[in-house]
Amino acid sequence: MTQHENVSTWSIGEYLLRRLQDYGIRDVFGIPGDYVLSFYTMLEQSPLRVIGCTREDCAGFAADAYARVNGMGALCVTYCVGGLSVCNSIAGAYAEKSPVVVITGSPGLRERVHNPLLHHMVRNFRTQYDVFEKLCVAGTELSDPLRAFSEIDRVLATCARYKRPVYIEIPRDMVHVRPETSPPYKQPDVLSDTRALAEAVDETVRRIENARQPVLLLGVEIHRFGLQEEAIKLSEASGIPMAATMLGKGVVPETHPLYMGLYEGALGHDEITKYVEASDCVLMLGTFMTDINLGIYTAELDLGDCIYVTSEDCRVRYHHYHDVQLDDFVRELLARQPKPRKPTPKASTEFWKEPFTLRPNDRITVTRLMDRLDEQLDDNTVVIADVGDSLFGATELTTRGKTEFISPAYYTSMGFAVPAALGVHVARPEARVVAIVGDGAFQMTGMEFSNLVRHEFPTVVIVLDNQGYGTERLLHPGDWKFNDIPPWQFHRLPELLGGGKGYLIRTESEFDAALNAAWTDPTGPSLLQVLIDPTDCSRALARLAERMSKTVVQR
Repeated sequence: MTQHENVSTWSIGEYLLRRLQDYGIRDVFGIPGDYVLSFYTMLEQSPLRVIGCTREDCAGFAADAYARVNGMGALCVTYCVGGLSVCNSIAGAYAEKSPVVVITGSPGLRERVHNPLLHHMVRNFRTQYDVFEKLCVAGTELSDPLRAFSEIDRVLATCARYKRPVYIEIPRDMVHVRPETSPPYKQPDVLSDTRALAEAVDETVRRIENARQPVLLLGVEIHRFGLQEEAIKLSEASGIPMAATMLGKGVVPETHPLYMGLYEGALGHDEITKYVEASDCVLMLGTFMTDINLGIYTAELDLGDCIYVTSEDCRVRYHHYHDVQLDDFVRELLARQPKPRKPTPKASTEFWKEPFTLRPNDRITVTRLMDRLDEQLDDNTVVIADVGDSLFGATELTTRGKTEFISPAYYTSMGFAVPAALGVHVARPEARVVAIVGDGAFQMTGMEFSNLVRHEFPTVVIVLDNQGYGTERLLHPGDWKFNDIPPWQFHRLPELLGGGKGYLIRTESEFDAALNAAWTDPTGPSLLQVLIDPTDCSRALARLAERMSKTVVQR
């Protein structure tokens, strides 16, 4: 928005639409409903593109994935039946720091006189707002024309600053209201305390220069705050090797000579685990140490050897520095270019580089599938992994160049991948998108495949069909029927939806042929149903199950 534009003639709805565009949002996901139809009409007449979804939670997953690759995303749903349906998706976006703007309609202020029992209402008119107050970093109800514009500015600025979802509720009789006056919102400056920043960086430089084996452990916030290039330059200038957490996978190109691999505690490769845990200076940047990132608490990191800096915290060993911004810290440290006393060796990653040789008649396994898929990835590929072995198996894929790796690796909500593929395609139509999803997760949200067909996106959807919830079978061994799901002929779904192509796969040669065909087909999505033995799993999942099975079922 330019300084010369006259906003006094704008309605509240028009102002919101313009401000979304100012933050780089070009598309809005959602499902209409009567309380938000007035805004939806305005939305469709605006430069923003409306992307309809099959369910509200799918719209939330799509907006989340869009935000991860675009910088910010948005969705629009109706009151309560729409808003409350999207809660799980927004909870995941909050947990994993994805900046999504939730826009919802609500009953008009004039309709609320005498507290009538209007449809969609749950307990009172405030119920939905109260729920989202727990799931978002900021929220507002645009019920006061004099404050509406400044409230929109405040909430969107908070979304951009904290990289977490926000909530905007518009009573339907406020959409076209044109405020007579509206005091401008002044965004507070987010500045580091210069003295705290200087001391934190000074102490970090001393630690690095005196370290025997320093290592950079990069997390998801390096991506969210656009610090990838700075992290790479810091590694190159100092000669310090890099590792990443599972949630931060793909934050830097995994083909970089200073990149070692994922640190996952006892769940990961021994070479990486031993190297990081033997380090006398672990510089954790933008890293949230969740139970998954910590290998179900099998990580053995000594706090005295760690420097921990995120958008919310800055600790150097046992010293806690307040008001130090992550981007300021990274850039100031890069400017200092600290170097260890001696060149730092790097853990061997040769175990990733074994050439893949097809075994045509062998039954396909998760590990072999990932090995073959790894050959296919290029600089323009975005890999989206659902939870379970879709995620754990995919951790051994190698992200390259501009490749993204997207997964709900902390919140771990099933059903993320297919609607997320829609979100990524909308944000980056030129990208090659591969979605890996289990059969159970696909049965939850897989009908969003219909929108991939509708928009003719050439998505490659790989369904790992092991006839049930494979991860839970490993976590709680036994013949438990609750882990079985109805069998679907997934590969025939394109016939039902009138577009795309389906493939049924049992062997390595069938997977190889289907993947090649799907990769070169620009006409629409491909669905590869891969029949996996119910007892098969990736190496990472086997290690996870061994650790977690001791605590999942407690007697």
